[in-house]
Amino acid sequence: MMHECPICKAKTDSAVHADFPFCSERCRDRDLGNWASEKYVVSEAVFDEEDVAEGKGNTIVLPLDEDLDSPNDSDH
Repeated sequence: MMHECPICKAKTDSAVHADFPFCSERCRDRDLGNWASEKYVVSEAVFDEEDVAEGKGNTIVLPLDEDLDSPNDSDH
């Protein structure tokens, strides 16, 4: 799959670049640093906790599997 590196805009290929979608470990680390320094932020909450509790909104909440006694059970 062809893509552009989000940091330096170099062409990247998922079959060739181990750090895909980044072109190199350097660009991958720069992106991580941008998140850590809050240069990138999520502008608003994806969902409101109160809406989830009340069953409002378009958020899908999946129940956890309560049968944790047999995690390798073939039925799960």
